[in-house]
Amino acid sequence: MPQELSGADILVQALCDLGVDHVFGYPGGAVLPIYDALFRQNRIKHILVRHEQAATHAAEGYARSTGKPGVVLVTSGPGATNAVTGITDALLDSIPMVVITGQVATHLIGTDAFQEADTIGITRHCTKHNYLVKDPAQLGAVVHEAFHIATSGRPGPVVIDIPKDVQVATAAYRAPGTIRHKTYRPQVKPEQGLVEAAVEMLAAAERPILYTGGGVINSGPCASMLLHELARATGAPVTSTLMGLGAFPASSGQWLGMLGMHGTYEANMAMHDADLMVCLGARFDDRVTGRLDAFSPRSKKIHVDIDRSSINKTVRVDLGIVGDVGRTLEDMVRIWKARGHQKNDLSAWWRRIAEWRAKDCLDFPEDGGEIMPQRAIRALYEASKARKPIVTTEVGQHQMWAAQHFGFERPNRWLTSGGLGTMGYGLPAAIGAQIGNPRALVIDIAGEASIQMNIQELATATQYRLPVKVFILNNEYMGMVRQWQDLTYDGRHAESYSAALPDFVRLAEAYGWTGLRIERPDELDGGIATMLDTPGPVLVDCRVAKLANCLPMIPSGAAHTEMILQADQVSGTMADEAKALV
Repeated sequence: MPQELSGADILVQALCDLGVDHVFGYPGGAVLPIYDALFRQNRIKHILVRHEQAATHAAEGYARSTGKPGVVLVTSGPGATNAVTGITDALLDSIPMVVITGQVATHLIGTDAFQEADTIGITRHCTKHNYLVKDPAQLGAVVHEAFHIATSGRPGPVVIDIPKDVQVATAAYRAPGTIRHKTYRPQVKPEQGLVEAAVEMLAAAERPILYTGGGVINSGPCASMLLHELARATGAPVTSTLMGLGAFPASSGQWLGMLGMHGTYEANMAMHDADLMVCLGARFDDRVTGRLDAFSPRSKKIHVDIDRSSINKTVRVDLGIVGDVGRTLEDMVRIWKARGHQKNDLSAWWRRIAEWRAKDCLDFPEDGGEIMPQRAIRALYEASKARKPIVTTEVGQHQMWAAQHFGFERPNRWLTSGGLGTMGYGLPAAIGAQIGNPRALVIDIAGEASIQMNIQELATATQYRLPVKVFILNNEYMGMVRQWQDLTYDGRHAESYSAALPDFVRLAEAYGWTGLRIERPDELDGGIATMLDTPGPVLVDCRVAKLANCLPMIPSGAAHTEMILQADQVSGTMADEAKALV
């Protein structure tokens, strides 16, 4: 007979059975039985963050860098509501995460009891699924099912809300076998006839482009290798969404750079002029497509996605394939070889791409007096690339500069908030990544505004002796907001200037970090070297040009062919062009 356990012990035993080694959380009254159960075991390590939002972002960073689901534990009421931002972030970016929330006792639900919130109602639209468990006998099965849902199909967050009395009550626990959900059965293997049709379309294309997204990374490291093999076999150029960076090596001659609003000129123009676009694990986000009626207007379109609802949701395609991207790429490569296909003569297509590349759209002006943020990112990349760092970011100009100028060669090395654009993501995500990869170099590229959203997590890194490096591009502005105000609001900088910034060096030291400041171009290389060579956590306040703009850029609602380039800024036409386009 299975042993009778408390609900809290059932939860902890189920987590152990599922291979969970770390939980990110913050205690409170409604989860004290669970915390006591964690205290009485030694298999799962709890990471105490300083804010529940940070727990979710740390779990995201852990999940994205390791490929394993992140686990969060927070209390009821404000604990749960503070986690909602990170839960939504994980949903939009397809990150596997299980969030365990405490709830008031079952007989108090609906009475507006102390720290009661309708967690199930609040999270219904920002989770893949959520549970309110009222019977401890069901808790073990629910936990196993929650992990199955979070990690299978299109990954995402699942919430388990557990009333306090259920945590105390006892029931038998037996680990279930293979989870077979009655209704949730994502299609992993693609239909072979559709894959064969896709291969024939690719073999016939004269101007193909492979458009890759975060789904390639979520599918596992084999998917990235298969993508490289397909690109090599077909000779097609490759571009990526923000979330897909690292799935294809940036050093490859077939890499065009990132696509979309702050993507490269050559990637956007190739997408516009392609005759075949193969979308692999991306969802046609508005930041990628620009104006929909002008998106890749001359191409046949193939869309591969494990999420059936994503196909034909935003962009109508000629061929939709439901299935895991890795499995689909495996079949495409196998069929391509079996049918003896050779590379098409794409020389004319590559000559046109070379003309677009010749614009050197990521170049930027330098006068020697100020540190240009692009130069700072390139210097950081050159100094750290041999160590294959894991890079997280906050959200803003610095995020896009990092995407443009930091070359990623491997998957699971680029962690950023894409769909939700969550300021405050980078520091806790770096902490989670460092927990999951204790020997890795982890760098959070930050802005002085975003870093303050969760700056209290400096204490978390100190407590667990995590050697995270934070590299702040400090221009004293909410830079992306200021850039849009210059473009479309006649330079009226309404509340985008930070007039009362802290001394980041002294603040870092107060938290037990090493603090450094870089103020001149001739200090850049030495300051970065010091950051990388200093043991333990280090924060760098790098003072960069205040009014630098993140270019190239497609204004909202414009087409890929209507990019604003650095030359437009130099000639003084940038704001005029933006106003004409929006």
